[in-house]
Amino acid sequence: VQLQAFGGGLVQTGGSLRLSCAASGPSFSDYAVGWFRQAPGKEREFVAAITWTGRTTRYASSVEGRFTISRDNAKNMGYLEMNSLKPEDTGVYYCAAGSYYSQAYKYDYWGQGTLVTVSS
Repeated sequence: VQLQAFGGGLVQTGGSLRLSCAASGPSFSDYAVGWFRQAPGKEREFVAAITWTGRTTRYASSVEGRFTISRDNAKNMGYLEMNSLKPEDTGVYYCAAGSYYSQAYKYDYWGQGTLVTVSS
């Protein structure tokens, strides 16, 4: 599975962005999808995950209630809707495919990151 994340950009505090993750390969729907982010000088951290069916999701406490993860297996796409953005949401966002966990090492496939910058 090859993944490509896109949709990042510069947004003001309180704004919204929708990240997309395009997957290629016949088995995308077999995997959970996760979103992770890495801020400058910090380690990569878990943001959200969704099971292969799309029925179950989980979020980091820092984004719960503001971000929504979703997927469309028919289109081989994953999404991360981000609302009420804060400067601390700034970072490079990565999508990944693998097991439904919050640990990065549980994910087998990674896309290149897309930069999200939230200005104060």
